[in-house]
Amino acid sequence: MENKKFTVKKMAVAGVLGGISAVLGLTPLGFIPVGPTRATIMHIPVIIGALMEGPLVGALIGLIFGLFSIFQAIMNPTPISVVFLDPLVSVVPRVLIGIVSYYVYVLFKKLGQRASKIILYSIWGVTLLYLILNFFKNISNEEISLWVQIFNIVLIGFTVFIGYYSGKKLKEGAVEVVLSAAAGTLTNTVGVLSGIYFVHGEQYALKLGLDPSTAGKAILGIGITNGIPEIIVAMIIVTSVVASLKKSA
Repeated sequence: MENKKFTVKKMAVAGVLGGISAVLGLTPLGFIPVGPTRATIMHIPVIIGALMEGPLVGALIGLIFGLFSIFQAIMNPTPISVVFLDPLVSVVPRVLIGIVSYYVYVLFKKLGQRASKIILYSIWGVTLLYLILNFFKNISNEEISLWVQIFNIVLIGFTVFIGYYSGKKLKEGAVEVVLSAAAGTLTNTVGVLSGIYFVHGEQYALKLGLDPSTAGKAILGIGITNGIPEIIVAMIIVTSVVASLKKSA
């Protein structure tokens, strides 16, 4: 984060994290069950790369992620894959993930320690409340397997641990990492879904068998249903990884 010059090390980091993002997309490892939905974590290497090595690395990893999305749409097509052939949907938002994450980090790094702690613990408190309410809401849902519920219990415990760990290990730097993870995830979700709606909304709705006039509501529903769990998972993973990397640095 100190040096914006694009070095061999930065190129290597971009290649490795870009490869990890591709592997996550090819395997079930790229999706984590949170209640009745599955949160994608394919964008997380982009955020980590941006925070550790700067916006250029983040943008390059995002480019790899976006190009891989196009490749997936070609090689493993689904009814809606056609929208991901458009770089405005599959590439541009992914490139912006790293740039937005980095500059949100820089912006909130200027906060004082007291304000940082208040924001940090508020974020983790709301996150924990959401996970607990979601868990109890789905206890009686027979469509959700026992293993998913067990995983959600583990996720709740891990959230408590990471919230405490981030406050101790990252100290005043914790809030910007958490907010950067959230901002990067929102950039991915909002960017992709906005591109689908404004450029391919009618086509997307027809492919799903929906009335084109309801495309906006359907896309908004997807954004809320998947976006919130993805933000939570990103905050947990990015915070734990960055804390570990800073500790070993």
